[in-house]
Amino acid sequence: MKTLGEEEEKEKNAVTQLAKLLELLGIEGKGEIELEDVEFQIGELILQPSALAPAALKAVTPPAVLAPPKVKPTAILEAPFKPFVQEYPGQIREVTLGATKGEGGSRGKAITIGGSTSPAFYLFQKVPPHPPVIAVDTFDMKVRLPKAIRMHVEEVWEDTAAWAKMAVDDWGADLISVHLLSTDPLIKDAQPAEAAKTVEEVLQAVDVPLIIGGCGDPKKDAAVFTKVAEVAEGERVLLSSLTLDMGEAGVLDGVVKAAAKYGQLVLAFTALDLNRAKELNRKLYDHIPEGNILMDLTTAALGYGLEYSFTIHERARIAALMGDSELQHPVLAGTTNAWAAREAWMKLGPEWEPRQLRGPIWETITALTLLLAGVDVFMMMHPDAIKTMRKLKEQLMSRGNAKPEKIANWVNARM
Repeated sequence: MKTLGEEEEKEKNAVTQLAKLLELLGIEGKGEIELEDVEFQIGELILQPSALAPAALKAVTPPAVLAPPKVKPTAILEAPFKPFVQEYPGQIREVTLGATKGEGGSRGKAITIGGSTSPAFYLFQKVPPHPPVIAVDTFDMKVRLPKAIRMHVEEVWEDTAAWAKMAVDDWGADLISVHLLSTDPLIKDAQPAEAAKTVEEVLQAVDVPLIIGGCGDPKKDAAVFTKVAEVAEGERVLLSSLTLDMGEAGVLDGVVKAAAKYGQLVLAFTALDLNRAKELNRKLYDHIPEGNILMDLTTAALGYGLEYSFTIHERARIAALMGDSELQHPVLAGTTNAWAAREAWMKLGPEWEPRQLRGPIWETITALTLLLAGVDVFMMMHPDAIKTMRKLKEQLMSRGNAKPEKIANWVNARM
């Protein structure tokens, strides 16, 4: 067995012989040689790193870079802000409710709604030309009402004209809605002439535009609306409402023709179905100007399907702005449907008190939700809900005066 010393001696001899060979060939120190047909045989190769290697490696390691000291920020970095403004091809039609003396009616002022060219309260894009308005519900007979409402109307409960006057003078109603419930064949079955007389009395008591509601029976409503349209000629009252059921009963065309003849507006009512809403509107276009039509897509109260109402109204508004002409009509919501919710008026546990506030809050939330979906006319009933909605509407509309580039200032705004 060869020792380590013998192997080292052999390697040294080989290196010495190679150096002599290079010297004889005259190529020593030239850095490279080129050999042809040469064969090397190398046995075991042992590599022994130098003891100085770690020190050498350490010498070439770059020095550590110290992190800069942490400094507390003293201000928010400013960055340019440019709000995204989208243009829509469609526009909501403008509709004028009521007519002044100079326009052939007797109202103190007419009210124009609609005209929007952007989604509801996208004030950074466009400020709507006409703000939403509030109508107060009245009835032509004594009806059952929750105590929270009854306490405000007991003195005028059975006098429709006085009720309307109080709503205008004390509550600031923009419009008055008169519900002719006494015409219902299952209640009093009051005749169209009697209903028309009630409308005349309200026209004399107040000078705001009117919404005339029926009883829900298609044939009876058609007869009542036809008579009211004649009696209120030129007043541009809104007949509420016309339905596809009237078409099936064969009375729709007659009502629409009467509305067109006497210069009235019509409200097209459908139940949470845009296809049926478009179908009804197409039937109305045959006899009445498109600018005399409003839509009611159905209002479900908070806790009773409000999300469905919001969705259908939002879908209708977006479709209208995107160019669907059959949906480009202002929209009305019967937000007094909130009082059909048991939670709005029933006596419940102490966690639901005070009850006198619960109902108005229920009506307000229902209305506010649909306000943000683009509703133009709200039919309301409780004075506190009306007052709250008016303030909210004014505050929202005033944001149209804000400069879009300052929207980001909410970060450091003081509450």
